Amino acid sequence: MFALESYVGIFSIGVGVNYGRIANNLPSPSQVPNLLKSLNINRVKVYDSDPKVLQAFAGTGIKLIVGLGNEFLQKMSDPQQAQTWIQQNIQPYLSQTKITCINVGNEVLGADDGQSASYDSYLLPAMKTMYAALVNLGLNKQVCITTAHSLKILASSSPPSQGVFREDMVEYIKPILDFHSQVDSPFFINAYPYFAYKSDPDNVRLEYTLFEPNEGTVDPNTNLKYDNMLYAQIDAVYSAIKALGHTDVEVKISETGWPSKGDENEAGATVENAGMYNRNLMQRMQQGQGTPARPSQPIDIYIFALFNENMKNGSTSERNFGLYYPSGTLVYDLGVQSYALPRMDYSSSRKNAFSIFSCFHLGLWILLIA
Repeated sequence: MFALESYVGIFSIGVGVNYGRIANNLPSPSQVPNLLKSLNINRVKVYDSDPKVLQAFAGTGIKLIVGLGNEFLQKMSDPQQAQTWIQQNIQPYLSQTKITCINVGNEVLGADDGQSASYDSYLLPAMKTMYAALVNLGLNKQVCITTAHSLKILASSSPPSQGVFREDMVEYIKPILDFHSQVDSPFFINAYPYFAYKSDPDNVRLEYTLFEPNEGTVDPNTNLKYDNMLYAQIDAVYSAIKALGHTDVEVKISETGWPSKGDENEAGATVENAGMYNRNLMQRMQQGQGTPARPSQPIDIYIFALFNENMKNGSTSERNFGLYYPSGTLVYDLGVQSYALPRMDYSSSRKNAFSIFSCFHLGLWILLIA
């Protein structure tokens, strides 16, 4: 019975997950909601508005954040184009699919790939016109508008109380913060302690990045003690926001995670470390923890990612952030190893997939009465 309580406790805390699909071996979208429900995951962020995905979540009660690609930003700056996009890609699904937010662009500001940087000036106009379109359609109370940023927009994050945005980013971020304040939407940040460890494994303590026991660090300005890097990063973002005159905008973590595999030069990318990071993070969330600077405000987090994605560019780690292999089996123990999670059968029909899921629940019932 204790094991079942642990199962329910860890995954009924509102953990969100990113459902990326840059792969050629993933199960069909119609199979994914059952997999999510087996872990009581009820919030998902996707990176586009694929009708097959939006339809797959119909009637599930799972809350969905829909992404708008950076390549659409210039087009969405036109009010008519923005409204047409929402009418075609969001509005038809709202009666059955619980779309709660549109994430306009991803890591546009501070990008070092050259291409995304060209979108900087289009980001806020697109956010504003899409919000205006929601208002025109009477959907602004149902669907919010935000965008997700990389930590590269920060010039400094240590100590957390001295967090500030890069000077070249302020002209873009300040009006975005004004927008969030006006429409009451969250400030999304993608935060990965893994990358800090990977870049300097000799000086960044692994235990500090993994939520494992460690001596921690004290912010000399606030005397607050931090025992993990993610919380320090979150408070650094809050400090940067405050430096631009806002204390009324909530920070949410739109992506965080740890890879289970990497290249030889990618320190720390192991199954063991990935399991520790996500298990420890989920346990902190289960406890309703806030950061040292905001202890009474629980952290809102979307883990990256649901599946390993075999067609992503870059180093090996980029393709190995998933909680699951494409087969539907867990990459590492998430505290539910006693239970047979539903396996993905690519040759089966939806009826067979449903039967597998039903057998999973029958197994839990047998465990309960045994």
